[in-house]
Amino acid sequence: MSVKSRTFEIISRGSDGDRASKLFDGVIMALIAVSIVSIILESFDGFAAQYYGILHGLEVLCVIVFSIEYALRIWTADLLYPESKHPRLKYVFSFLAIVDLLAILPFYLPFVSADLRFLRMMRLFRLVRLFRIFKLGRYLDALNIIADVIKGTLSQLVISVIICFFVMLFSSIVMYTVENPVQPEQFPNVIASLWWAICTLTTVGYGDVYPITAVGRVFAAIISVVGIGIIAIPTGIIAAGFTSAINRNSQAKDDPKKFCPYCGHKLDD
Repeated sequence: MSVKSRTFEIISRGSDGDRASKLFDGVIMALIAVSIVSIILESFDGFAAQYYGILHGLEVLCVIVFSIEYALRIWTADLLYPESKHPRLKYVFSFLAIVDLLAILPFYLPFVSADLRFLRMMRLFRLVRLFRIFKLGRYLDALNIIADVIKGTLSQLVISVIICFFVMLFSSIVMYTVENPVQPEQFPNVIASLWWAICTLTTVGYGDVYPITAVGRVFAAIISVVGIGIIAIPTGIIAAGFTSAINRNSQAKDDPKKFCPYCGHKLDD
């Protein structure tokens, strides 16, 4: 086996029980955790000033390892996409590759420009480092199942979101019509009334905006009950998707030859 093939096997979890692959996954996940903790600690001014050297050293270590990982994945992209004419280009524009790039990009940008205005923006742009948490999706099967379920039920979820939007819009129009004459400050227009509709339909109910007319209160009670059902629609869709994914994974364990070891989908006979 060539060095390139072996590298691809390690970084792509291509062999179950492979110690090197498990070690690689463990190191990356540990560095992701360290990086997230470091971002949290940096928000404490006193701690950040006192332990700047340690925090900066951890950041440099994470960036070096993540950069090497990113380079290795680009190098072995032709093994990941053997049928593609431009495998490296295809990988670079994939979702996980973009996440990998965003995880390291904030560290390198200050070296590109010395403009003070640009450097001031870096404090905000460094929030992009939080994308490192999405890198866990490559190493945790549970996150892969979640992504697979969302992808499989995307069309149904989009429809449910559209239904929610129209119900909220209808509610805000009705509430504006009923409450605006008596509460012009709370319901000045339909867009402002949409805040009430969102809080009510999602059952959050902050209580900062509420109806005072009899008609408005009756309508608000109806919308509150409807909101429970509206929110339950995407929940039921995702729950059904999880059930299907779990059953598929169980079947894959019972007869692994009929299912792809990476995505769990059934292979053609």
